[in-house]
Amino acid sequence: MDYKKIIRGFKDRNILVIGDIILDHYIWGKVTRISPEAPVPVVEVTRESFLLGGAANVAHNITSLGGRASVVGINGQDIAGEALMNILSQKGVNCDGIFTENRPTTVKTRVIAHNQQVVRFDREDKKYVDGKILKGILGYLNSVITLYDAVIVSDYQKGMVSSELIRDIVKKAKPKDMFIAVDPKVGHFDFYKGVSLITPNVMEASVGSHIEIKDDKTLLKAGKNLMKKLSCKAVLITRGEQGMSLFEKNKVTHIPTVARKVYDVTGAGDTVISAFTLAYVSGADMEEAAVIANHAAGIVVGEVGTAVATPEQLLTVTSNE
Repeated sequence: MDYKKIIRGFKDRNILVIGDIILDHYIWGKVTRISPEAPVPVVEVTRESFLLGGAANVAHNITSLGGRASVVGINGQDIAGEALMNILSQKGVNCDGIFTENRPTTVKTRVIAHNQQVVRFDREDKKYVDGKILKGILGYLNSVITLYDAVIVSDYQKGMVSSELIRDIVKKAKPKDMFIAVDPKVGHFDFYKGVSLITPNVMEASVGSHIEIKDDKTLLKAGKNLMKKLSCKAVLITRGEQGMSLFEKNKVTHIPTVARKVYDVTGAGDTVISAFTLAYVSGADMEEAAVIANHAAGIVVGEVGTAVATPEQLLTVTSNE
């Protein structure tokens, strides 16, 4: 297969990303002593950085890989919301579908010392979007969804993704036979019926299928169960150092990891679903798209903090495939 042709085709693709947008706040420092007040490390802060998380990071992955991305979600009327919008704009993401609501923007703050995460604290309101805001979002989707090559739903369980929203997306996308990919969350698996692809990790696949994945036999059983339960075209289970397993109708493909060093898995799932979707709508079949996504994930886990891959990096690492 000509991976080069597929990757170069990313620039012609337009992806709609729907889900929970998050601001990732990193506090970097060093630890040289323990606090005299309590048995905890004292982090001497050296710098701070703000990155995109959740659906915002998926959209950033799309633009970094050369595609075009629009994001639909909610943020708050606060400084974090302004920062998030500014970063999205800088990354070339269309923000017309972001609705402002009376709730705090979701912020995940990670304190990192000597390349190790010391603690994380979250600011969020996880109640489901409803009423006027939901009506506005559904109306917006109705007016734009057919303009896109594919839809990615990034579910971080922060209130944006509901069964009503998924039903509406599937209903609107079905006449065009659009590809709908979902990065799922535990507790929401019943929402995803009728989508094209879901990309759970092992824990999520275990809970979603009600089958504990302990070995190859239970892995196969869980993957097939999810395919049947959700009536989807494919299930891609990400398995960390064991790579990923792609379930299609009457076919299972195991793809070994290509990551040489793993420093930080933050955002790796965002990269997988972004690269897979771009590859698939650029002419790859499911297996080829999974191979490309696997390589993209191998790139980003080798960096500390939420990272993205570029077409140039992908062209390099897939050159021997």
